[in-house]
Amino acid sequence: MSNRLVPVVLIALLLVLHGQLWFGRGSVRNVSKLQYQLEAQKVKNAQAALANDRLSAEIRDLKEGLEIVEEKARSELGMVKNNEIFVQIAR
Repeated sequence: MSNRLVPVVLIALLLVLHGQLWFGRGSVRNVSKLQYQLEAQKVKNAQAALANDRLSAEIRDLKEGLEIVEEKARSELGMVKNNEIFVQIAR
């Protein structure tokens, strides 16, 4: 009786482990999906890092000099100096 029990237990254990491999939390499909999500998140992080670097440079420029303030006032607000004429060209 015990001679038959060992192979049955081993086969049952093999079936459970094989089921976990294909359908469980650490399954092949789930791991590949998580790897894809990780790569997508790395791309988003890289884009956010670039945006942060640009903003940091802009903040540093704003703190250090007035040229960027004048440039922003001209481009975003349409401000002009005394004795200047503003000409806007529409595209």
